[in-house]
Amino acid sequence: MSYPGYPYQQGSAPGAPPYSHQPQGGAPSYPQINPNSFGYPSNIPMQMPQPMPMPAYPPSTGGYPSSGGYPSGGGYPPSGGSTFPPSGGSTYPPSGGSTYPPSAAGAYPPSGGGVYPPNTYPTVPSTGGYGSHPNAPGAPPGGHGYQGSRGPYGGFSYTQQSSPQGHAPSRPKKTPTVRPANPFNPTEDAQVLRKAMKGFGTDEKAIINVLARRTNEQRLQIAMQFKTLFGKDLIKDLKSELTGNFENLIVAMMTPLPEFYAKELHDAMSGAGTDEDVLIEVLCTMSNREIMVIREAYHKLYYRSLESDLKGDTGGTFKRLMVSLCNAYRDESMITDQQRALQDAQALLQAGELRLGTDESTFNMVLCQRNYAQLQLIFQEYARITGHDIEKAIKNEFSGDSEDALLAIVRSIKNQSAFFAKRLNKSMKGLGTNDRQLIRLVVVRSEIDMEEIKREYQAKYGESLADAIKGDCSGDYKKCLLALIGEY
Repeated sequence: MSYPGYPYQQGSAPGAPPYSHQPQGGAPSYPQINPNSFGYPSNIPMQMPQPMPMPAYPPSTGGYPSSGGYPSGGGYPPSGGSTFPPSGGSTYPPSGGSTYPPSAAGAYPPSGGGVYPPNTYPTVPSTGGYGSHPNAPGAPPGGHGYQGSRGPYGGFSYTQQSSPQGHAPSRPKKTPTVRPANPFNPTEDAQVLRKAMKGFGTDEKAIINVLARRTNEQRLQIAMQFKTLFGKDLIKDLKSELTGNFENLIVAMMTPLPEFYAKELHDAMSGAGTDEDVLIEVLCTMSNREIMVIREAYHKLYYRSLESDLKGDTGGTFKRLMVSLCNAYRDESMITDQQRALQDAQALLQAGELRLGTDESTFNMVLCQRNYAQLQLIFQEYARITGHDIEKAIKNEFSGDSEDALLAIVRSIKNQSAFFAKRLNKSMKGLGTNDRQLIRLVVVRSEIDMEEIKREYQAKYGESLADAIKGDCSGDYKKCLLALIGEY
């Protein structure tokens, strides 16, 4: 599958430019950029949107408007487009069999209830290119999340299409440990860093005090100011002065987030074997818009689509899950409907525990397409009609990477902070430390919800995250991690 605007791969179209690693005839065209913007490494900022706010679990009960329609305004499915399921195709399940759930409850989806998912669309950038969907409406003004200048990934703030009043569940608070420095003077910070690396020896404490107390966006401004003042690349200077995991941590902190995620995914699929843990951690927990931005960054860095690499490095049920999530087309309306939650719970039960073998496609469809608030209702209904959690069913019906991916979706929806606390514990558990995973989690979550993760870690494991880091790490590497989580 190719995305709109992606260059053709070799042999895919007559006259298409062949790609080996670099395209012949020059690099693909980039959007026009404000020359006064800043960033790294191409002097252009690459920002991640804030993750979609997770609703509280369990959610409040809601419903669709009783008038038989859905919020107008276009979106999903696009006006003039097909409904879901397609009007010319079969219903779910096939019309040749008995309707499910039983006829007393009506067919799925109910014939009088309009289309499902509702006629809303997750807000995505309207800047065109890889970062936007051709049928998506423009992002509404306001909202929450990053407010930044535009870059090659269409720098934007993450905004969420609002649901009708009374239908959206409450959203738990997210508290970062790294917040924008205010006042902030990138010139002064650049001078401090230059002094810390100039002459004999390195002042690692000064480097930590500056970089661990600035956001990713502010660090990029410092890098640009450093190059302007001294004609030197800050990243190269840092790498020449630092070593080991401390160097890796600082470089991760200085890398624009979309590029950082793209590199993590690429490295997870490069060489012999695949690190499925990275694929699961990224794709199973992110919003449509975040995945679109990462997808674009991946293509700009490697001249390949993320989806094609996922297909080449994964297989079976796990591959279908990854492709579905990479498609970034989940309903994000946050509208809930109790009756349809019951229908989906019954469909999952019928596809798994009540049959010989497993209908993996039903699990894929429900868990990769329904919005997070609706999925929480589905999990509640499943537990009510079966007497046990849906996690037990997934463990019984699936194995290996597909089991891990489905459990990651369920657990991150129930309590995302607890999910990441468990990932942090896993990175430091047993002999040795998975430093790459630890760095990735601390660098990214410190700007999102690290305070909540710290509380969940303490509650679950009986020790603070800071104590766990002190026990597994050492030196300036340890000090920088502690500074990022607000404990140094």
